[in-house]
Amino acid sequence: MIKPTPNPPAPDDVSPYQSPTSKTLHEAADRALDHYLNPLKTPTVRKPSTMFVISPDIDTETLLAHACESLASASVMANDFAAFLEGSQRNTLLGIAQVIMLGELAVNRALDNLDPQP
Repeated sequence: MIKPTPNPPAPDDVSPYQSPTSKTLHEAADRALDHYLNPLKTPTVRKPSTMFVISPDIDTETLLAHACESLASASVMANDFAAFLEGSQRNTLLGIAQVIMLGELAVNRALDNLDPQP
């Protein structure tokens, strides 16, 4: 036996446009496509936040030296704090301290590459 199924109800017209071929619909679609496919050709000037700014004229060796000192301080803080923890939290913090130490070693190697010692 075949059961007849009723036709689905007609969908409500919720479009803000009068018809699918309206001029405003095409203009909106063109604007959306232009936004994604034809970006502005003028370069945007990036203005960095002035809260934390590193002067652009500082040389690489100075930047690496400060990064090395910051990583060394972070390593000491993490190890000191790990002494107050127990269990898995201590292991997690010691793992973070090890990652900091590896970063410090990488920065030290970069400093050595910049100014090799005889």
